[in-house]
Amino acid sequence: QVQLVESGGGLVQAGGSLRLSCAASGRTSSRYVMGWFRQAPGKEREFVAAINWSGGSTYYADSVKGRFTISRDNAKNTVYLQMNSLKPEDTAVYYCAVRNHIVVVTGLRDYDYWGQGTQVTVSS
Repeated sequence: QVQLVESGGGLVQAGGSLRLSCAASGRTSSRYVMGWFRQAPGKEREFVAAINWSGGSTYYADSVKGRFTISRDNAKNTVYLQMNSLKPEDTAVYYCAVRNHIVVVTGLRDYDYWGQGTQVTVSS
């Protein structure tokens, strides 16, 4: 089993920034993908960003490209999501996820473990 714990959510004004963190523990594969997803009230959970094991490949939803940056520190088994120029439509619960595979994908069903989520609220 793998445990994921997110932190860093909160309330911020539009145009502001937040940095989310997610620490993984437990039995992961030797090369695993980490991703961020989000779910707004009344909407389905959606892909935000993902990163491969080395950090050399990153993927973003069109809605966050140029504003969000995903990174990871494998020594700490931690993935980060730096969110800049936040908009009210970024308001959601943000979830960290791990995929026990080397190939990065964006589908929710392809991720094996999930964190409990952290709330991000952007006020206008």
